[in-house]
Amino acid sequence: MSSINPQKALEDIARSAPAYAKAKAERIYVEEYRKVLKAQLMQQAEAEGHKTAAAQEREAYAHSTYGVHLEALRDAIEAEETLRWRMVAAETAVDVWRSIEASNRRMDRAAA
Repeated sequence: MSSINPQKALEDIARSAPAYAKAKAERIYVEEYRKVLKAQLMQQAEAEGHKTAAAQEREAYAHSTYGVHLEALRDAIEAEETLRWRMVAAETAVDVWRSIEASNRRMDRAAA
């Protein structure tokens, strides 16, 4: 009666897990590297004559390299979230299947 295949859903989870782990690791790395990049760009701004931390920070945020890095962060988050929601959908399919099976068992007991 049910068109949900729990075995397929579990296989999808197992298949997606390594890609999800890699995507999450990439996202965390890119987030953390953002701090390193900002510090490097602030040092560069200081060498260019920007003396205050606020001026250095402004220059770092305005730098094209920082913008490119933010695009990489956006892409990493998108990849991670796509895989995460694929896994959530598979987990939900298993939960729905489990619920349908429990309902079927109750109806079978009631009919007997």
